[in-house]
Amino acid sequence: MTLTRRIAPGRLRLVLAITVALVVVLGGAWLWVRNSSLVAVQRVSVVGESGPDAVAIRSALTSAARSMTTLNVRASQLRTAVASFPEVKNLRVSTQFPHGIRIQVIEQLAVAAVDVGGRRIAVAGDGTLLHDVSASASLPLIPLTVPPGGPRLTEPAAASAVAVLAAAPYQLLTRVAQVSTVAGHGLVAQLHGGPSIYFGDASELRAKWASATAVLADSGSAGAAYIDVTDPVRPAAGAGGAAASTTTTGPSTLSAGG
Repeated sequence: MTLTRRIAPGRLRLVLAITVALVVVLGGAWLWVRNSSLVAVQRVSVVGESGPDAVAIRSALTSAARSMTTLNVRASQLRTAVASFPEVKNLRVSTQFPHGIRIQVIEQLAVAAVDVGGRRIAVAGDGTLLHDVSASASLPLIPLTVPPGGPRLTEPAAASAVAVLAAAPYQLLTRVAQVSTVAGHGLVAQLHGGPSIYFGDASELRAKWASATAVLADSGSAGAAYIDVTDPVRPAAGAGGAAASTTTTGPSTLSAGG
């Protein structure tokens, strides 16, 4: 025989009332703590920003983040703070309880420009055409054989040229006039009033740029017509004639890397 114990209606109402009261109190306490100075953002770390607007981007994000707490981060407000910077593609936000926040800026900086129907269009490092970004005259030009048919460059030679520029040190980017493919030398970056840089293929681009930068800084390469970093471990500077017709095996080749 099973015995059941009935709870008096009055006691049931009391239990329910106490439960509701606890939920309200705890909910209110959580809302208070969530937006209180106990967890206010005091340390803001912004990483990933670069280019001419880096300081302004960092300032806008820092200012917006300091109005938040680590328990109430408003990502939409952070994105609004940098909405005027088209080079900002996305943000990744993480908190460091109780007072820190880290914001990683995902950029799509213009690294080059292409000429489409007489109009210069900026191009991001992944080949995306940045129609809303002003294509500065200082951006390197990438020659096209056919106009792009979509939102990004798909022509293999143009895509490789973009990869070269995306790997370039930012301070050298404005020194590059254009990047093209030259028979016998592969990818070639022509510097304004300076030598051509032979990259060969699109492998080890950062190592090749580092090697080229070292050669440019070496007084022994002054007056060189080209710098060959096809093998980044053994770069060479050539003082011959036109870069497109000079090889690194001729008598005018000056070893710059040992």
